[in-house]
Amino acid sequence: MLPLKLAEPGVEQTIVHIGGNAEVKKHLEDLGFHVGGTVMVISRVGENLIVNVKETRIALDGQLASKISV
Repeated sequence: MLPLKLAEPGVEQTIVHIGGNAEVKKHLEDLGFHVGGTVMVISRVGENLIVNVKETRIALDGQLASKISV
């Protein structure tokens, strides 16, 4: 298990845990992140990520990406 921000780009990962307070969890759920779902890092620019979740590309800052464990 590792934070999404450390995941290798181009490799599909399964989400095993979403941390943070209730507001952060709800925000990530609204974006399509949920335990058991898949996510793929498309690119990384510094701490920021572009990820593919539910066939949609989403930009995440490093702080939010660190709340998602794969």
